[in-house]
Amino acid sequence: MKLHELRPAAGSNTPRTRVGRGIAAGKGKTAGRGTKGQKARTGHGALPAWFEGGQTPIHVRLPKLRGFKNKFRIEYEIVNVGRISDLAETGILDMPEIEGKAAKSAKPAPVTVTPDILAAAGLVRTLNKPLKVLGFGDVTRPLFIVADAFSKSAIAKIEAAGGTAQVLEFPTVGDELDEVAETAPEAAPAKAAKVAKTTETLPPTSSADEAGSEA
Repeated sequence: MKLHELRPAAGSNTPRTRVGRGIAAGKGKTAGRGTKGQKARTGHGALPAWFEGGQTPIHVRLPKLRGFKNKFRIEYEIVNVGRISDLAETGILDMPEIEGKAAKSAKPAPVTVTPDILAAAGLVRTLNKPLKVLGFGDVTRPLFIVADAFSKSAIAKIEAAGGTAQVLEFPTVGDELDEVAETAPEAAPAKAAKVAKTTETLPPTSSADEAGSEA
């Protein structure tokens, strides 16, 4: 084999298709672009991918969603004081010891209401969200309600009926450190006094004992 006899492998190289060179060439006349239409003209390749042939595009046809969604918004599980009061009137929320005290005294004792009790009674669907009590409805008996948040009207109605609205508060790491820092100066004098009292109770050591220990 000689150098001028080298050829590429069969099928590895194909000649470029020449269009518009007559019907006999196979790609003459319309040059493989079909018949008429926008894509049969020169310059159709510059159209954007979202071009819809001149009709109103979909991003204009669809209605716009106004406003925005706050990612820091807290989703509450809500319940109204009126429903809590109605449930308390049926006696479902009363505990046995509370019923005994209420029978002795003329004034009814406050009914304790927590998120767990409301979930068991069916007023709250889930405990994975913080609970907020709203003020729709009437409160007819004293209620001691524990929740994560209250509306102003709910607090007013609960307190007007002789009850209490208790907000759940969870201490943070910073609050715990502040509490330790506040109690540390108070604990230091007590610790020093304890050490001094211990040293006073120890027996005195003589010089002979000290010499023996050194030896």
